[in-house]
Amino acid sequence: MLAAMILTMVVLLILAVPVAVAIGLAGLLGTAAFANLPLIVVPQQAFIALDKFPLAAIPFFILAGNVMAAGGISSRIVDLVDSLLGGTRGGLPMSCVVVCMIFAAVSGSSVATTYAIGAILIPAMVRQGYPIGFAASLQATSAELGVLIPPSIPMILYGVSASAPVGDLFIAGIGPGLLVAAALIVYIGVWSRMTDTGGMPAAERKPFLASLRRAALALLMPVIVLGGIYGGVFTPTEASVVAVAYALLVSLLVYRELSLRDLAEVVRRSAVSSAIIFFIISMAGLFSFVITRAGIPADIGAWIAETFTGPMTFLLAVNVLLFVIGMFVETSASIVVIAPILAPVAASYGIHPVHFGLIMITNLALGMITPPFGVNLFAACAVAGIGLERMIRHLLPLVAVILVCLALVTYVPWITSLPLALLGGR
Repeated sequence: MLAAMILTMVVLLILAVPVAVAIGLAGLLGTAAFANLPLIVVPQQAFIALDKFPLAAIPFFILAGNVMAAGGISSRIVDLVDSLLGGTRGGLPMSCVVVCMIFAAVSGSSVATTYAIGAILIPAMVRQGYPIGFAASLQATSAELGVLIPPSIPMILYGVSASAPVGDLFIAGIGPGLLVAAALIVYIGVWSRMTDTGGMPAAERKPFLASLRRAALALLMPVIVLGGIYGGVFTPTEASVVAVAYALLVSLLVYRELSLRDLAEVVRRSAVSSAIIFFIISMAGLFSFVITRAGIPADIGAWIAETFTGPMTFLLAVNVLLFVIGMFVETSASIVVIAPILAPVAASYGIHPVHFGLIMITNLALGMITPPFGVNLFAACAVAGIGLERMIRHLLPLVAVILVCLALVTYVPWITSLPLALLGGR
């Protein structure tokens, strides 16, 4: 049954059927042809998959990210970081990494980060002499921090799917997020010097104090949101509403770069993006229900337990599996379908569920920058106005950097446990 369902989903994806529809039709096949369940189960399970309060954070974080982009908040963050790094060789690409990390600390979405920051920094990098393929590849890769730096939509999905504390996932994500950002910055520095590329004259840098004053309210946003979560003032779900309220207040009343007419379009885009994610979640819920009812997760767990003798080999096998899946299936769908299967098996090996969640999320985030279905790649191509073939040469070393980071996150648990210990996670 599982083979038939997966084959159906893969064939539909190859035929360019939308991900949610492909998963839903595979789930429908399993329901009707194999599980012999009444079709009323299909809408029931689709609703049950969405009937989880933490999922309410997703549309609000998407809306907050879009308001930041349209309301001048993201551009002020870019100017501030550029005032610090713009005069050094490789400074502007390094700024891209840092800005994406800051923007991700509120938006929670890598695709939103690609569009919002890429529209500003990709043309700027090209003007400084960086190849457009490099600029687009770096933007797509840096935006991956959107799912590692909390708050993160995939972390919310994993927490709901694997019954892991979302707050602890947020805190633990700080370690892998900083690791990936640092690794990308080091790579940029080495690459820029080896290729003798880029570099802005120090005289062209914007004054730091002036940029800091302009960006003060923008920088306060992640402080309020993340500080409120970690300080116990509000939950991650409530924090998403606070992020929207603050972004609207600053964009409409202080910066005044967002009009009510513009706001209507921002809300529309956010609603469409949220609907797509929720459609995927509902169909993945049906898929997961069918295979769980058939006892497939238990069978997979038993096979893994017999095949792999310890946590080291288990994690290696899981990373290979997730890397391949991430190339073909959207991150949110992968988490909702796979987490309920693998998380209990990981727990049986003594792997902390929060640590395993960060391994899954870091690995599946690679799928956002690997063909054929890397959503960040397509977003960066759209912003840069180029084809994917112009990015591949520059993309491969960046993927290698992320793979090294993934290996460290997998086999050095303190990268995720240290933030938990310092910030009081469970």
